Amino acid sequence: MLIGTAGHIDHGKTTLVRALTGVDTDRLPEEKRRGITIELGYAYLPVSSPTTGGDEVIGFVDVPGHEKFIPTMLAGASGVDFALLVVAADDGPMPQTREHLQILQLLGLTRGAVALTKVDRVDGERLSEVTAQVHALLATTGLAGAPVFPVCALNGTGVADLRQYLQAVACQQIRHTAPHESFRLAVDRVFTLPGVGTIVAGSIHTGQVRVGDTVHLAPGGQGARVRNLHVQNRKAGQGHAGQRCALNLAGLGVDEAKRGDWLTSEPALPSTQRLDMDLTLSGDASRPLVHGAAIQLHHGTRHLLGRVALLDARLEKSGLAPGQRGLAQIVVDSPMHACRGDLVVLRDGHGQHTLGGGHILDPFGPSRHRRSPERLAQLSAQAIPDATERLPKVLALAPFGLELSRLAAAENLASNNLLALLPDSRSHAQADWIISSACLEDLAVRVEKRLTEHHENNGDERGLERDRLRRMIAPALPPAAFAEWLEEWLAKGRLERSGSAWHLPGHRVELEGRDRLRADRLLPWLLDAPFDPPWVRDIAARLGEQEAQTRELLKRLAAQGEVCQVVRDLFYAPAAIRNLGQIASGLMTEEGCIRAAAFRDRSGLGRKRAIQILEYFDRIGFTRKVGRGHEENHRIRGDLPVN
Repeated sequence: MLIGTAGHIDHGKTTLVRALTGVDTDRLPEEKRRGITIELGYAYLPVSSPTTGGDEVIGFVDVPGHEKFIPTMLAGASGVDFALLVVAADDGPMPQTREHLQILQLLGLTRGAVALTKVDRVDGERLSEVTAQVHALLATTGLAGAPVFPVCALNGTGVADLRQYLQAVACQQIRHTAPHESFRLAVDRVFTLPGVGTIVAGSIHTGQVRVGDTVHLAPGGQGARVRNLHVQNRKAGQGHAGQRCALNLAGLGVDEAKRGDWLTSEPALPSTQRLDMDLTLSGDASRPLVHGAAIQLHHGTRHLLGRVALLDARLEKSGLAPGQRGLAQIVVDSPMHACRGDLVVLRDGHGQHTLGGGHILDPFGPSRHRRSPERLAQLSAQAIPDATERLPKVLALAPFGLELSRLAAAENLASNNLLALLPDSRSHAQADWIISSACLEDLAVRVEKRLTEHHENNGDERGLERDRLRRMIAPALPPAAFAEWLEEWLAKGRLERSGSAWHLPGHRVELEGRDRLRADRLLPWLLDAPFDPPWVRDIAARLGEQEAQTRELLKRLAAQGEVCQVVRDLFYAPAAIRNLGQIASGLMTEEGCIRAAAFRDRSGLGRKRAIQILEYFDRIGFTRKVGRGHEENHRIRGDLPVN
């Protein structure tokens, strides 16, 4: 169990921790000289647990009480399970007592106790008066009814009773964490020891870590191997949520990590600067929180500057009133790592007052349409606590699906664990995409409807090319996933394909009479020099017709899949395109790319014509262009859709 102290400066937090544990948490010379806590301090108290039959360790996080060090206090309070509110009996509740209590509320702490210190300085009447003040202060908070222990850390009065109570609570502590959650540790200290290397310490928020595991910094993504572990100040083989942990990391320099970073078990987690959250403004706030207000956001052990965007349009002018709750997007000035459900605290832009806080609903908020009814419905679904109920609803409200890795990162789950919670969904590993089965069926209906409209309005065209159809229906959908699902509907007989054109079953575009005769006459000319067919003007001259008529005929043949239109006035025979496709496939490098220069040399085409062919391959979905100019490459992403 992790216990965090809280309270006004000079109310005896550090002295009390020393009396409880025998450890002086003020380790810096400046702290000794000034007699105040400046940095976070840590102490540990062993306790025999009848539940486990072994020894457990209570961890104490001692935080500064001075108002100038509230950010440090917030960093220390991140991840604690139990609050020990310290109030001096002679002073009674003071400004930082109230602000620390407010922060504990915003961080969701509902378990705690109160230590009334310095009782040797007051009489019984004063002690009763301060006790009543404390109970009144706690009455409207989650710590209402918390036990109050009168103590004197200097002479030991009441210390044994408080220690016994904390030990009893620790023995009953059950840390509830969702199954399959990934490991996350909020970094608050980074240092190095001679002969040991880099040490990264902090509180484990979720999951567990073992010696030998590979962990990653977030944001950043640098990986490191866990060489050794100390959990609650003891050497251990593993640590889990609710414990303070120090990791000896191999492969990470001491300058590469800092307070505010996270250690995670998942590599390459996406960072964010837009947090959609459920925000409550403190009832003690002096004025409403207005749209666009500058704030300091405290998350884990880090704080950043940012601005507030209120998502309820009705509040844009009036602002969020003190004590009021609403949806907001926080836009911070630097990339950060966050997950759904994380608690944050907001302070004013100058860092002088705590404004409020809440929990994150979506760590990857959109920059556009953030107030649309569809977006607000998604946020409503993301507020559902139970993941087995929340995730299917979130996915059902995404008509074209979601990026799998980003959804997994938001939920702090590995992708396979996320998929296990969504049995009625379809994923595409290559495209990193997931969609509900119902939305996939709706997508098929949309495709059929769009093709029906196209056939009605363009009866002389065979259908639509794959990428053009995707841009019309679902531009956000990855091409690879859309291509796979088109092939699936093709196999089921819901769609048909002629060359690169997709169409409904039974749709035919036939040339009749004179047009068929003209087509049969010109088609062999395209094979006279397969890789260098005649231009439209040359074909028109041989037919003895106008260019416009010949071009229109060739476009109709292209719509039927009988020719392939590479550029406006250049048409290839399908057999020639297939041969060029085979040449391109044979030039694929280990990285899966085709170099434009290599394709030019192998095909015997000039550079301009080679680029035209490769761009045609891009257009029909056979390849995808990467790079520019002489560095231009084309990556194969599917089969060549040419009959």
